[in-house]
Amino acid sequence: MSSERSTLITARPPGLVDVLDRILDKGLVIAGDIKVSLANVELLTLQIRLLVCSIDKAEQIGLNWWRYDTNLTTRAERAEAENLELRERLSVLEQEIRSLAAANLAAISREQNQLANNQTAGRKAKAKRRNRP
Repeated sequence: MSSERSTLITARPPGLVDVLDRILDKGLVIAGDIKVSLANVELLTLQIRLLVCSIDKAEQIGLNWWRYDTNLTTRAERAEAENLELRERLSVLEQEIRSLAAANLAAISREQNQLANNQTAGRKAKAKRRNRP
């Protein structure tokens, strides 16, 4: 029974996962040239080189261009620097909002105190006028 089972397992065709695993592990290279000519005058040449493999395999064979590509690395550094600058600006704006809110509360409190004092003074003046014969 176990021998039938092992032959069934080894006899089945490889699935997509198996094929992708092998390609990423071993690598796959596709190379080609396309030349466009008119009257024996070469107008355009395209050289196509495609390597499909895992990052680990690429580093094993000496390919690590993504670490030094300025389009990839400096953009990330610039984005990080911009992010840091924006966080600092946000912090400054939040502090300004807090100080303005505190100043606004103090002004409202002063106005309320002044209004209460004015009302008290007005009542006292009315009371004085009533008490005069």
